[in-house]
Amino acid sequence: MNTLTNFFTELMRKYLPDPFVFAIGLTILTMSLAIVVEQQSLVTTIDNWGAGFWNLLGFTTQMAVILVMGYVLARAPLVDALLSGLTSRVQRPATAMVVATLVGAVASYINWGFGLVVGGILARKLAAKLRGVHYPLIIASAYSGFTLYGIGLSATIPIVISAKGHALAGSMGVIPLSQTIFSTPMLVAGLVLLVTLPLLNVLMLPRRPEGVVPIHPSLAQEEQSRHGPANATTRAEITIAQRLNNSRLLSIIIGLVAAVYLYRYFAAGKPFDVNIINFVILFAGIMLLGTPARYVEMLNEGVKAVAGVLLQYPFYAGLMAIMAGSGLVESISHAFVEISTPHTLTLWGIVSSFLINFFAPSAGGHWVVQGPFMIEAAKSLGAPLNQTAMAVMLGNAWNDLVQPFWLLPALALSRLHLKDIMGYTVVHMLWVGVVYSATLLIWARLG
Repeated sequence: MNTLTNFFTELMRKYLPDPFVFAIGLTILTMSLAIVVEQQSLVTTIDNWGAGFWNLLGFTTQMAVILVMGYVLARAPLVDALLSGLTSRVQRPATAMVVATLVGAVASYINWGFGLVVGGILARKLAAKLRGVHYPLIIASAYSGFTLYGIGLSATIPIVISAKGHALAGSMGVIPLSQTIFSTPMLVAGLVLLVTLPLLNVLMLPRRPEGVVPIHPSLAQEEQSRHGPANATTRAEITIAQRLNNSRLLSIIIGLVAAVYLYRYFAAGKPFDVNIINFVILFAGIMLLGTPARYVEMLNEGVKAVAGVLLQYPFYAGLMAIMAGSGLVESISHAFVEISTPHTLTLWGIVSSFLINFFAPSAGGHWVVQGPFMIEAAKSLGAPLNQTAMAVMLGNAWNDLVQPFWLLPALALSRLHLKDIMGYTVVHMLWVGVVYSATLLIWARLG
């Protein structure tokens, strides 16, 4: 295992650029494919790119909000105390890898935005506390659990198609969550990954002490200083404005108002979409942080973790516009559908989804461009629509293990570079691909 890991780690160290450079390179590659493969003119390709550049601005905001709010929630005293308590019980580097993986996986299953940050925060705590922890690997271990969001409670495609009146309802109807993320094959796949990913990460630990890269001392000191006493404000300095800023009562009142709204929202049978997820995370954070001032303080800190998302998402929106406008999505999907049978459509669906996700790393946007074609293919072949939709979702979650875009929050939290951890996530990607593909094939056979 160390030989395989060292091979990929060295490969990434030498040749992998930073995520923003990667996004620019993908843009150039996609334009070239549109021109060469689809015979589209350069001018039309550039027009499509520019026209689509801001198409996902609203969705970009949703993604940024969910990441920032997830960060704030993870830094709330209650959550932070739970993570610190868990950290205090870990005594060995191998145990640290297991714990970081499990926490990242479970948190991602609950909510992908929360999972992206809470795993990284715990990994930093463990690396700061324990000697002998290989810092790049424990950050990668925490991130590896992110793939479980694809079969979790915030999996975009299953949530979208379970809502009445969704965009493809006319061609595929409404598919309940019991037939997608809560189906037996998906639950079994999640359990398999929950057991095997921690073991895989332990196997990748360096065998020799000189191969261990510890956390930088400044980061360890920063992590430990978080538990120091806050600067107190003397009685003479307290003003009405400061009392309001630090009022727990205000946070409680607005939190209760939000709770009433949520009760009425779900009682009316409305969908559990991205906006309502953000709503829950926002007000849970406000309640747990205690005061408006403390929430804003943590919010400002969390913004640093999403700076790369705000920069790069428009570039990927442009990529999706090129893919859709040129017909590249249809060409990729069609190439795999042509060799598919009712039992293998999901396998080729996950493979094509994996490839497309390099250019469209958003399950929602991904579904918009690939979903219609895959659903029509499933109907023509007589393949189950729920399995086909999950194939696209799993391809997305599988590819995210090596998609630089979604590694940005982990890199921001850890202060590492992409090349430091990508070698490990490539190994994760290989194993997860086996698990997801085998699950889909068996599911298709079982019907």
